[in-house]
Amino acid sequence: MPTYEYACRKCGHRFEKFQPMRDEPLVKCPKCGRAALKRLVGGGGGLIFKGSGFYSTDYRKKEKGKEAAAAAPSGDAKPAAAPAAPPAAAPAASPKK
Repeated sequence: MPTYEYACRKCGHRFEKFQPMRDEPLVKCPKCGRAALKRLVGGGGGLIFKGSGFYSTDYRKKEKGKEAAAAAPSGDAKPAAAPAAPPAAAPAASPKK
């Protein structure tokens, strides 16, 4: 059942009403009692999927053969190693006497 938003044209009272779609729109304002309600056009609520299995990749066609192996990232790939620092210079040997 959707939630409808209403506004009274006489007193300006605004409210929401949770009602079945087949019900007629409300006419009488609950605040002032006049028959001056107008059902407003709302943005609606977002569509929410709950539970497992609602991912954008669920219905994607599966690639076959080499294309799939090349496209799929390897799980055991190692990140690129940082360049090694040059070895520290050894202290200069003192001349023997």
